[in-house]
Amino acid sequence: MANLLIVEDDALMQETLTEQLGRAGHTITTVKSGAAAQQLMERQRFDALVLDLGLPAMGGATLLKWARQRFGAMPIMIVTARDGVDDRVQGLNAGADDYLTKPFDMKELHARIEALLRRARLPAFGGSLQIAAGQGKRLRLDPQLPLAWVGDDILELTQREWALLSLLVARTGQVVSREDVLAVWQHDTSESAGASGSNALEVYIHRLRRKLADTGIQIRNVRGLGYTLTAAE
Repeated sequence: MANLLIVEDDALMQETLTEQLGRAGHTITTVKSGAAAQQLMERQRFDALVLDLGLPAMGGATLLKWARQRFGAMPIMIVTARDGVDDRVQGLNAGADDYLTKPFDMKELHARIEALLRRARLPAFGGSLQIAAGQGKRLRLDPQLPLAWVGDDILELTQREWALLSLLVARTGQVVSREDVLAVWQHDTSESAGASGSNALEVYIHRLRRKLADTGIQIRNVRGLGYTLTAAE
């Protein structure tokens, strides 16, 4: 499930959100202020942000704009007592993906968060590519930057390793031909031109297998065709 950050200054609401969303299988972290949220988000990766607008000191709207600029496609859900049409419009225009007014049914909140998380996983929406990596963890790749994580741990990848792994993950269970990989690499000038041939591909496949050794993710040769990646069971 997802790693959620809840920014809510009301103790009872914070406790309720933590309990209910935790029961749904999510990992919950809570803070009471925008400043605390900023500090935490700079150190730790979250899958989504659940945010109250009525925060002390730094307002929720200020945190919302900062989070959208800093973390791009991260799903952001506003939960607030401000139920005016203008408030909703301002929140959505500031970068929120959804807006739910208090009081609300927890089933609806959970359904909305799940919808945001599903959309965020699609590359077309700028979300990360994700597959199961064993032990309840997931392998996640940023679709634009050479960044990857297994659970909350960073997976160290070169630009070319990331491009190869992204292609394999995007086509999980399908055969990816050597020609497909080399075509992607033609647009990558981050590593030496001599490291883009068929022999070099074997080297990069070996590197990825070594780095994914403890995840349960398999990269297999399909003789005469290419490679296929399968998620952990």
